[in-house]
Amino acid sequence: MILVILGTISLIARWSILFALDRAECTIQKLWLLPLATLTAADSLVQLLQQVALQVSTMESSQQRHELSAYAQLIAGLRFDKALIRQVFQEGIMRESVIYQEILQEGETKGKLEGKSEEALSLVLRLLSRRVGSISPNAQAQIQALSLPQIEALGEALLDFSTPDDITHWLQDNQA
Repeated sequence: MILVILGTISLIARWSILFALDRAECTIQKLWLLPLATLTAADSLVQLLQQVALQVSTMESSQQRHELSAYAQLIAGLRFDKALIRQVFQEGIMRESVIYQEILQEGETKGKLEGKSEEALSLVLRLLSRRVGSISPNAQAQIQALSLPQIEALGEALLDFSTPDDITHWLQDNQA
């Protein structure tokens, strides 16, 4: 289907009638012409692109929506700025993408892990200060470089600490 569309674009461009097409004819009558609507004449080019994106996003078939979105973005690249195309089309179609969902989930998981590590580190540093007093800047830097499992292990071990030397010994014994 891509070859058919690209062939159609080439033919239309050679005949120089591209900007004289009636947008309504392209979008309403034949859905497969919808990507070509991004090249038609319009008073507001941004509004034209938004209308195409809106029509694509309202299609019931997910497969058809994804295909036509990809074609429309490809063809719109002949006329519109890449940033504008991404902005207009990402709002609906991209969010449904399996790849987008996977990236989003990875980001959420990573964010949760980082948040958990920061909270654990903050708690362990406070507990160490209460348990043994002042912590040396060197020991503090080493503690901040620990992984989450190491921070959790230090959190358990600190219950047996009584001096700052206990922290130093633990760090020497438990550095990777």
